Amino acid sequence: MSPFARHMDIALAEARAAAARGEVPVGAVLIDPAGKVLARAGNRTRELSDPTAHAEVLAIRAACAAAGSERLPGAVLYVTLEPCAICAATIAAARIARLVYGAADPKSGGVAHGARVFSHPQSHHVPEVIDGIAAAQAEALLKDFFAARRP
Repeated sequence: MSPFARHMDIALAEARAAAARGEVPVGAVLIDPAGKVLARAGNRTRELSDPTAHAEVLAIRAACAAAGSERLPGAVLYVTLEPCAICAATIAAARIARLVYGAADPKSGGVAHGARVFSHPQSHHVPEVIDGIAAAQAEALLKDFFAARRP
């Protein structure tokens, strides 16, 4: 199993846990340069009544708190869905080296769609971006979650 798949499996587990809590199934995991898990999280916007409690933001907050720094140089963030503009800006601010995501988000994405945060001159840092890792699994989680909630 490739490191991409192994780490994305952790993010997918977080997404499944989020769905079980009634949250939109998005999961994230931050990995240090040596391959160690720094933090992992799933969406908790409803549980915390916090519109910024996206999986990426929660994982970045936890890793920064543990590191005692607002920056995570060399870290790799794996997330099941293309980050929104808020999350992309947080990724840039934390100076994360690489972003690996699964499903594209044409409606609300902030990396390859929508705001395209990293392509703006105001973006102080641009991570390496790898997309499409375990995209089918991430898409299936989202489709199943929303299908169960729509009449």
